[in-house]
Amino acid sequence: MARYGKKAHQEVAKALHEEKRGQLKSGRSGKKFTDPKQAIAIGLSRARKAGAKVPEPPSRH
Repeated sequence: MARYGKKAHQEVAKALHEEKRGQLKSGRSGKKFTDPKQAIAIGLSRARKAGAKVPEPPSRH
């Protein structure tokens, strides 16, 4: 059984491509993201908002 859906995979791939090209920016400050882990997190977040099959983010204490 797949953990992530196809849409989640596409969103993460899109975010990683934007990060590689230097086009992935934060919402408020507009700073560029340079860490691939941040790009993956952004892609998963976008997929969650789009209603894709993605597990819930880990809870923070």
